[in-house]
Amino acid sequence: MRLVTYDDWKVGHVDGDEIVRLDVPTTREWFERGGADETGERTPLAEARLRAPIVPKKLFHTAGNFREHEEESKNVNWTHRIAPWINFFQNVDAIVGPDEPIVYPEHLTEELDYELELAVVLKRAGKWFSPEEAADYIGGYVIFNDITARDIQRREMRSGVFSFCKAIDTFCPLGPWIVTPDEIPDPHDLAMELRVNGEARQVSHSKNMSVTIPEILSHYSPLGYSAGDVVSTVTVSGVAGFSDDPASLYLKPGDVMEAEIERIGVLRNPVVSWQEAHGKPAPARVRW
Repeated sequence: MRLVTYDDWKVGHVDGDEIVRLDVPTTREWFERGGADETGERTPLAEARLRAPIVPKKLFHTAGNFREHEEESKNVNWTHRIAPWINFFQNVDAIVGPDEPIVYPEHLTEELDYELELAVVLKRAGKWFSPEEAADYIGGYVIFNDITARDIQRREMRSGVFSFCKAIDTFCPLGPWIVTPDEIPDPHDLAMELRVNGEARQVSHSKNMSVTIPEILSHYSPLGYSAGDVVSTVTVSGVAGFSDDPASLYLKPGDVMEAEIERIGVLRNPVVSWQEAHGKPAPARVRW
């Protein structure tokens, strides 16, 4: 099943080329209830405006699970080691959906980067569970593009922590829908690719994860999950900031990103200027 939020925040599932509306106000509540009845209302998928498929109570942002990302960081002598088992929380107010713009805050950053990630949606609340029990908590999978201001991140990491660089408004694209586990028999067997203006930038595979998704979910379960919470599994190699020529690859207004994961789909988002998004020039440059 592919679960969507669409139009004026309706919830439904995709049936062929149509969306079947479900009798529930939010996708998060769909998980909390354990499902919902169909209303009988159908909308052509091609005519629907897809929204972010879910706005969780908590988005667990994990890092260090693809060691290839750590290896590529050595290309640029990155300020800090990307250690295993990094965790912080994402700002859920920064979530945007398919085809919604990423607003380039040029008064804050000059190094806007992309990070393709597979994310897991929890179907029920839980804590303190083992990897063997983790499958009982997986409600689906969704694409997450972890937009990052690298120059802000480097400055933040001087203190050993970072969050602002990834939590700015519109920096959290999710979508295009949540695919339930029955359609993804093995989440560790998925091709992954992110393209900018049609050019492949990140090309990898979920089999390259150095730990398993059940291990990730179990490891962070002491923090406590709610139904509908989202857990990212970290990005793969190929980010602009760790390339040989970052300046030529950083995002700019006019760029279009396509984040694709096999069996899930494509999450597409354009990058727009502050002027285009807000109808006025960006505020004065912030000096950190």
